[in-house]
Amino acid sequence: MIFSFTRWLRSLSVFLLLTSLTWAADETKPGKVTAPAGNATTPAAEAAKGEGKETAAPVAVKPNDEAPGTEPEEDEERAAEKKEAEDSVKVARPVSADPVQVFGWREKVKVGEMTDTMVAKLDTGALTSSLHAENQQLFERDGKKWVKFVLTDPGQAGAKRYDIEAPLARTVLIKEPGGQSERRNVVRLNFQIGERSIKAEFTLNNRDNMICPVLIGRSTIQVLGWVDPSRTYLADDKIFR
Repeated sequence: MIFSFTRWLRSLSVFLLLTSLTWAADETKPGKVTAPAGNATTPAAEAAKGEGKETAAPVAVKPNDEAPGTEPEEDEERAAEKKEAEDSVKVARPVSADPVQVFGWREKVKVGEMTDTMVAKLDTGALTSSLHAENQQLFERDGKKWVKFVLTDPGQAGAKRYDIEAPLARTVLIKEPGGQSERRNVVRLNFQIGERSIKAEFTLNNRDNMICPVLIGRSTIQVLGWVDPSRTYLADDKIFR
């Protein structure tokens, strides 16, 4: 009985010794990371935790960046005006000895085949002349594009309405104050101011909120003569300088 108990006790001691040796060998294996007590982590643990993961670098986005492949539309009238300003800087022009007629900033004109006059504003701040045009319709005549529209004075109650047809000279892209762009038709028409008769380009648009249904721009004014911004209706007075 004593001999059996001794053998059992000796077997238990060997078993416990082998178990402790196995546990110690497992703890010292390469790559084994043991976190210390508390919430702290070792640098090796942090590296092992983040291994295999990629972090995307932040990309700065500018609020005014345009989408790739898009270009803002340019106001063609403004571009032409800018070019005119650059081309005319410091250009010496000979002074003509011929008398030049003086017009007021507001004059009466006849456009096309009109029998009555219409008020026009002579504006040196605008490059191209323009007309108030309603019911614009494009059509073809002899293989060319024409425009049919109604010319009237929207600010005058009971004003006459004139049906006008003219060849389409070109179109122009205009950017409105709100930022939207609009393509407008441009025609060449004869108009009479005083005793002068001139053919000029007119942009067709809605001038309902303007003081005059007709605007004469500086591209036409430079052919007419001078403008006195302090006076009106001088064409019939035939004032020359």
